[in-house]
Amino acid sequence: MDTPGKTTAGPGEAAGRGDAVRRGDGAGRGDATGLELKHLRCLVAIVDTGGFTDAALELGVSQAAVSRTLGALEKVLGVRLLHRTSRTVEPTTAGVQVLARARLLLAGADELVTEATSGHSRLHIGHAWSAFGRHTTEFQRRWHHYHPGTELRLIRHNSATGGLAEGLCDLAVVRSALDLKPWSYALVGHEPRYLALASDDPWARRRSIRLDEVATRTLALDRRTGTTTLNLWPEGERPAVEHTHDIDDWLAAIATGRCVGITPRGTAAQYRRDGITYRPLRDAAPVPVHIVWRRQDPHPATHAAVALAIDLYGAAHRTRG
Repeated sequence: MDTPGKTTAGPGEAAGRGDAVRRGDGAGRGDATGLELKHLRCLVAIVDTGGFTDAALELGVSQAAVSRTLGALEKVLGVRLLHRTSRTVEPTTAGVQVLARARLLLAGADELVTEATSGHSRLHIGHAWSAFGRHTTEFQRRWHHYHPGTELRLIRHNSATGGLAEGLCDLAVVRSALDLKPWSYALVGHEPRYLALASDDPWARRRSIRLDEVATRTLALDRRTGTTTLNLWPEGERPAVEHTHDIDDWLAAIATGRCVGITPRGTAAQYRRDGITYRPLRDAAPVPVHIVWRRQDPHPATHAAVALAIDLYGAAHRTRG
């Protein structure tokens, strides 16, 4: 696959040699198995430059090569893509549709090349609900200051590993009761639990709530990514449950007043919503916060991220102490 930008093919050669993406050897009429990125680059260049001559200059090939490449694309797709006169080149109806899809495919291919060639210049940290909670902004600021050469991206993904198992991130912040044995991980801190309730709930006027009181209410519970389980209460003294699917579903159920929810302080810091009030929950163990990563081929910035998170959570603990 060619890198983004102009190709270096010589005169008479098709544009973008080497960036073919083939699914077969044949290229029959209407058969996408012969489609190559060079075909799409050629079409876009013709339309964007307004003609075959300028497209050839843009692509660094001969005008004859541009004509052959466009003809090959029209043969593969089985449709005519351009209206050509001595002065103008305009897309046909089919050409407009193909052109739009071609731009998307080329942008995706260029992004793939950028991602692959950038190596470890980006660090993706996944999370299911609230990243580093109230430390998120400070984490981002310090990271940008101390590691300007490594772009930080936070990704929210509704899975137990925050997108790590799905290959969407390099590290993940995990608070749920996940089996950590398959992963490498580090404990970076703890967060106290809070009760989330509707702002017009009578309990919202109180400074804190006891855990045993929650057993009298209906509890919104996310079994997939939530941190709360019924094991917080003795058997026979557990609250009624309404299951939710993600953070937005959880908040919506609580805002109606029919449910309350238990969550780490990170959620209270990250999801301040009209109609939702958070109050400290007494008599409940804090939630451990882990950073998790794959054992094979860890990102070079892993230990720096872990150290920064530990420092932020530790500083908060020392301040409270």
